[in-house]
Amino acid sequence: MTQTISSYERARARVVRKRKFRGDLMAYIVINALLVGIWAVNGFGYFWPGWVLAAWGVLLFLDGWDVYFRHEVTEEDIQREMDKIR
Repeated sequence: MTQTISSYERARARVVRKRKFRGDLMAYIVINALLVGIWAVNGFGYFWPGWVLAAWGVLLFLDGWDVYFRHEVTEEDIQREMDKIR
């Protein structure tokens, strides 16, 4: 038995993921601004916050890509792939 997910449930899940992403983005901005502030107060030496900015930024970018640009596999996608195989 195949269980289908309603359009409402899929839309709600996307809204929840987008809201979580915006929260994660805000945390990234606030925490990294704080780290850069600590770095600046301590004399502008080696820019160690760059490691956090880069690593967390890559993960945030990948999450954003998944939330805003990836789509679910549709019947049309499957049919198009099956047509290529034939």
